Amino acid sequence: MPSWVIGVAGTFVLSLIVAYGFLRLRCRGIGPPFGPRARYWALFIVVSTAVMSSLVGLLLVVASKHVPAYVGIVVPSGLWLSKLPPQRDRDMLPRNLPGGLLTLPFSRLYERMGDDMEAWCDTRLRAAAPHPQWISDAAQYYSNQAEGLPGESRTRADLDRWRDSIKHKISIVRLINLDAAPERLRASLDLHPSTAHLRKYNDDDLLRLADRLETEALNELHLFLAYLYRLGYHTMLIFPFRPSIQRVAAPHRRPMAPDRAEPLAPDL
Repeated sequence: MPSWVIGVAGTFVLSLIVAYGFLRLRCRGIGPPFGPRARYWALFIVVSTAVMSSLVGLLLVVASKHVPAYVGIVVPSGLWLSKLPPQRDRDMLPRNLPGGLLTLPFSRLYERMGDDMEAWCDTRLRAAAPHPQWISDAAQYYSNQAEGLPGESRTRADLDRWRDSIKHKISIVRLINLDAAPERLRASLDLHPSTAHLRKYNDDDLLRLADRLETEALNELHLFLAYLYRLGYHTMLIFPFRPSIQRVAAPHRRPMAPDRAEPLAPDL
């Protein structure tokens, strides 16, 4: 077998490995590029980059009769050197056909990565959504799994702020369901900045207030989970208590400490 064929084949294999690593670096802080929905576009980008490296190597063979080993590294490094925020992969290049074709795989990759993140978050939100107390417990549960979080203290502070806000709002919902005195309820609302801004409410608005706080807590749990996902916690265990499929739907005014369903085996 001619040596140049071995050189081109080696360039292709090396480019696959290097392109895989650089693509993961490019997507760091966004999400895993090889998730269930994103992996096909990620594979397309990696293989296309390796093919391009092989073509460059073939051209060098024609020009100089040998394939430099650095070709398998230099070409894939463009995945990292051209690193831009996702939305700017389309905006920073000319809006012509070649530019659109170049950025299309990355645009689709980022979209599918977003779908993977939403599916990951929704699975964990559905496990906590049936009862208000589960939302609070889930926030603490996921916070505990991220106790060894590396990086800046600001990141930990952001997560703690979301967790404390969720737990506080659910505690207010608990007071409403326990028919707490208006004075105690008002004092509890003033204890945390996330509820201190709420306007004066009437006794007839307590159910609406509880629904509002529960919805806000669930939305904050979604932000909390999405933040953890982008930090790299892609295999975090799901909050292990979920209602049985035989359980009757809870009424509008739910008790805060329902009997929990049997714990399920942790999912990934």
